[in-house]
Amino acid sequence: MKKSIIILILLCLAYSVFPQKSSNTAPKFDVADFNKKFETAAWLVEYDFAAWKSTDEVMKQDKKELERLGKEWFCFQDKNRNWHAVYGKLVNDKYDLVFHLTVDKTGKASVIKEKVDEKFLILHSKALETAQNQMQIALKGKDAPKFNQYIKQNADKSFSVWLLPAFQTNGVAVYGAEFVYTIDQNATKILKDESYMQENFRGFQTGNPREIWLNYSETEKPTLGAIFFVWYYKPYFTNI
Repeated sequence: MKKSIIILILLCLAYSVFPQKSSNTAPKFDVADFNKKFETAAWLVEYDFAAWKSTDEVMKQDKKELERLGKEWFCFQDKNRNWHAVYGKLVNDKYDLVFHLTVDKTGKASVIKEKVDEKFLILHSKALETAQNQMQIALKGKDAPKFNQYIKQNADKSFSVWLLPAFQTNGVAVYGAEFVYTIDQNATKILKDESYMQENFRGFQTGNPREIWLNYSETEKPTLGAIFFVWYYKPYFTNI
């Protein structure tokens, strides 16, 4: 019941964010597409929570260990859907794992000594690198805000990578671009590109709860990034 109510609320939001055409020409709202994107967006918010809490804990660790870190870090769930986060560096096709953490449902992050399969670490790191490189090509040198990265290995061993605008350090919530890639099992080839980018990035300063409107007037369906924005930033605004 709770999930149904949430989806109904988001559907109402979608009709506000994405203006509908006249009843004679408007296509029926694609509920299946919306629900699929909502499931992904909700999972990404969970991932973001694990990343946030694990990063806070990592920053408390020994400075000499922190100096070993690279940009190759990510979160994943084990078979019991418990969240893990790994921090290290990929060098010469080898992954130097510095920190391995778990994050429980309350947000408590704990450093553990459990090892992680190196091939698993290497492939995830390479897939993130492939996605980042493709995003830079798409941006064409455009000034861009900071992005967060999310990754998941699929049942067929391919990878899904999402690059979404981060909550900026100055408190601005940004939207206007989302880079979504499916990458092959070797982590080097883009199999599918479902990215979306507006001409300009847009954003809202948080700290003053109010109603805001997102501009996706050129799209007929809510994008994944739009749904993620609503779900992630709903505590910061009275209505989106």
